[in-house]
Amino acid sequence: MTKTAESYLKPSVIQTVARLDLRAKFIVEGFLQGLHASPFHGFSVEFSEHRRYTQGDDPKDIDWLVYAKTDRYYIKKYQAETNIQGYLLMDLSESMGYTYRQDLTKFDYAICLAAALAYLMIHQQDPVGLITFDEQLRNSLPPKSKRTQLGNLLALLAKAQPSGKTELAANLKRIGAMIRTRSLLMIFTDLLTDPDEVIASLRQLRFAGHDIILFHVLDEAEVNFPFEGMVDLKDPESEENLILDADGMRSDYIDAVEQLRNRYKKECLSIGADYVPLDTSMPFDKALLEYLSQRQARF
Repeated sequence: MTKTAESYLKPSVIQTVARLDLRAKFIVEGFLQGLHASPFHGFSVEFSEHRRYTQGDDPKDIDWLVYAKTDRYYIKKYQAETNIQGYLLMDLSESMGYTYRQDLTKFDYAICLAAALAYLMIHQQDPVGLITFDEQLRNSLPPKSKRTQLGNLLALLAKAQPSGKTELAANLKRIGAMIRTRSLLMIFTDLLTDPDEVIASLRQLRFAGHDIILFHVLDEAEVNFPFEGMVDLKDPESEENLILDADGMRSDYIDAVEQLRNRYKKECLSIGADYVPLDTSMPFDKALLEYLSQRQARF
């Protein structure tokens, strides 16, 4: 059943996001402002250092307190603060439509996360856009900071249906070729694909100067493996069936998931990207608040 934009904008979701904004205002502002720093010098509210006054400087920029102490003219030098451009990159592959027993599929959960982040960025007057993909790039919205952008993003996502196979690595390369401006790329995916190729694509994006937050969204059953006895599992993308002894497989399976998460964590850390492992049993607002808190603590 196709969900409407209103289902993601329902009062409970809006209130949750609004509470997140109020509870974590200092965290969110620090999170976004920490990404605003630019190597170019100009004028903004963030004081950086002083330099000697030279002919051609605006006398209004003289720091008279420093003059009173040194009897010399110094100019306040500032570090430019520019709006950062953000993109929500949403995996639409068939596997994202899975849920074991939660109300939200992985795709629904990712939309709630994306809506919260879009809300916070727009609140900061930072432009945010959207790109969806499965085997190929599907739809996109250019980054905007208008309040109507959140509704436009959700309306597009509400029409989307997870289908097709995962081609994450190839699509990340295509997206890298499309986006010429240094941007914040927020990727929402279950990462059910070859990690070697994905990691190579992430490295290319970082080399191009983009900031990356990789949200690894799994269903709770994909993390905890609650199945018992002989089970018939079907790959939603390849449609292949696998019959196995769940009790005998559980320990090895959980270890494999943990190893995959640890690998992505290590690789992302090595290139300066953020890796956020999630599962659909976690309330999305608490998960996001915890992540923002951790990020703020590093800056």
